[in-house]
Amino acid sequence: MLCMMVFCVGCEWQLKPNTVDVESEEITIDRYDRIESQYLSTGDLAALQQMNTAYPKQTRMLIEDMLLIGKVDDPDINTKFLHFFQDSTLQKMLTHVQEQYADIEDINDELSEAFNRLKEELPNMEIPHVYTQVGSFDQSVIVGDHSLGISLDKYLGTDYPFYLENYTEDQRRMMVREMIVPDCLSFYILSLYPLPGDEEHIQQSRNLHMGRIQWVVNHVMKRKIFKNEYVDSAERVMHQHKEMTINQLLSTKNLQ
Repeated sequence: MLCMMVFCVGCEWQLKPNTVDVESEEITIDRYDRIESQYLSTGDLAALQQMNTAYPKQTRMLIEDMLLIGKVDDPDINTKFLHFFQDSTLQKMLTHVQEQYADIEDINDELSEAFNRLKEELPNMEIPHVYTQVGSFDQSVIVGDHSLGISLDKYLGTDYPFYLENYTEDQRRMMVREMIVPDCLSFYILSLYPLPGDEEHIQQSRNLHMGRIQWVVNHVMKRKIFKNEYVDSAERVMHQHKEMTINQLLSTKNLQ
């Protein structure tokens, strides 16, 4: 399963306390990107072997679902994968990712706190396995089988040269280190509560649903990260239904 999206929201409301005791879990981000970068920068076959044996699911999703360059069992896929990243822009990006994200302890800590707060609201939720990877400036976070893959190439800062040439100012504001955890929450919640697709007014329903997800992210992060009219709509819903849980907010249709 693969999810991709771009956002923007705002607001916070005190929900009814959850009555279920939830044990905290610590997330340790798996640095798949380091092994990937080692192979793509040097052609190190030991790194390639580790990608295929220690990270088979991550490698398959990267090659087949993100880069779309073939199947992992194609005879020439390793050569094709390596050749794909020989572009000078991508080689520079590999270096910049390793420089900017040499230390991710701050992200690790914030991610653990945020997902544990989310689990307090959604006790049956499984906390995902989280790993970092490097793509080709396409997707920021991918979701699959209770896992989250963070593409660090999409979080190199608003003034990163490639971004300046290829993304709008509004898009670049979201492509910063501070957006990694909010994006992870948003994508994961969306995988649990998918966009509606059967209503008469599909786009409006989807906008409202995304606004609710973004409101929940703001609530969990305890700050106004996202701001738009659809988050305001979610805020009104929570004021009107003060006993409503997050699960009910995300599951109930036609609440405005």
